[in-house]
Amino acid sequence: MDVLGDAIARDRRSDATALVAPACERRYDYRRFCTSAWKAGNFFKLIGVRSGVGVAVADDPLPEPVVTLYGAASLGAIVEFGPDDAIGADVRAVVVPAAGAEAYAFGPETKQVVYGDPPADPSVSYFERDVWSENPTEPPDRVAPGDPLLESGGRVYTHEELLGAARTVIDRHGIGPDSAVAVRGSFDDPTVVAAGLVAPIVAGARVVIGPGAEGAVVVGGPEDDVGALEIG
Repeated sequence: MDVLGDAIARDRRSDATALVAPACERRYDYRRFCTSAWKAGNFFKLIGVRSGVGVAVADDPLPEPVVTLYGAASLGAIVEFGPDDAIGADVRAVVVPAAGAEAYAFGPETKQVVYGDPPADPSVSYFERDVWSENPTEPPDRVAPGDPLLESGGRVYTHEELLGAARTVIDRHGIGPDSAVAVRGSFDDPTVVAAGLVAPIVAGARVVIGPGAEGAVVVGGPEDDVGALEIG
């Protein structure tokens, strides 16, 4: 795998569990996860997301931010978790829960996408309606390993750097298709993204957001198993 989009390629689809969010009782197998990420990518492209532009995503332990990461990555966009209330002009889409969405300020070129409750404003896109109704095919965009993928703490990390760090975690902890990785840290931490959201998908394992998954490799929180991780 050279770029994050390779982790959701057509041949990765299966009935194995990819993502679990016990708090909301939702489960995605690899077939549904890959298809959902493709739909997200196609929808984001429709609203103007493309290579090199930003996608700001809530630091929220739910499936929508994880699907957004993979969908935006397939277009070559730069994802930032936990953005400030004031969104920069280089951000094309803001993906946040409907509750509290009014707190974000942004310019006319930025599109707001909410999940959870339906938006009262018809100009706001609704994840559960607009993403899920999109074309379930892989976005055709070309992304290079050296393209930026994640912005965090004023630094931008490339696909190559995130995948390299993910492989380190896989090798250190022996993560494989029968493994689970419990993500208990903040998504705005690049270590959490690399170890918790990327490594298990690359390995064909399952991501468990929040508590649960006994015997899992824990990323973030007081029981963290990963610790310091050099990225790049």
